Amino acid sequence: MKKTYTKYLYPVALFLAFAVGSASAQQQSGPAPQDQLSPAEIDDLIFMRAEEKLARDSYMVLGEKWGLAIFSSISKSEQRHMDALKLLLDKFDITDPVEDETDVGNFVDPKLQTLFDDLMVWGLLSEIDGLKVGGAIEETDILDIQHAIERTENADITATYESLVCGSRNHLRAFIGQLELNGEVYEPILMSQEEISAIVDFPVERNCGLNQRGKGKNQKGKGKNPPGKGKNGR
Repeated sequence: MKKTYTKYLYPVALFLAFAVGSASAQQQSGPAPQDQLSPAEIDDLIFMRAEEKLARDSYMVLGEKWGLAIFSSISKSEQRHMDALKLLLDKFDITDPVEDETDVGNFVDPKLQTLFDDLMVWGLLSEIDGLKVGGAIEETDILDIQHAIERTENADITATYESLVCGSRNHLRAFIGQLELNGEVYEPILMSQEEISAIVDFPVERNCGLNQRGKGKNQKGKGKNPPGKGKNGR
């Protein structure tokens, strides 16, 4: 099958390079709660909130275009991720980078805006390309959240991030599985094939949910740990 998405890999690669680093620090005017965190922790919370919106918005647009249930389901999960991060921003009195959650496809950060636009050009080519965009977004989320976990010592933030990355692993499994049902082989963009295989070969994780306070549920599953979990990242 002829590949139609190669020309869009460059903007996606730019996105990933941008995403793995955190967003620029924003000036904060709030009181003491923010003083509990390092500048890196603050930057990461701000960036992850905006990045989860990018994921949610992408799946909303692709779902409307292609009518696939996977996009609708995962966009709702991304909304829960956004909600969990908003709770942390409020807790530490950090300015929310999302000015209007209902404004789909628009971002304050011009780099994220360009990234979203480029991903949609790719994802709207075909259903298959849309699913590949989903995989690319989830690869990015996994790497970015792992990076953020390594940069925080705060227990609440760590618990939330671990729930988010657990969800992202499940999302990646779902997109790859959908592609396989369509006779397609998923080609990693940022992660190695070994990393992708380790995630896909691990069973779906059932305890990724976020409780009502936005903290990750304790995961007490037996057996080996899922790939990419914890301080060591991968």
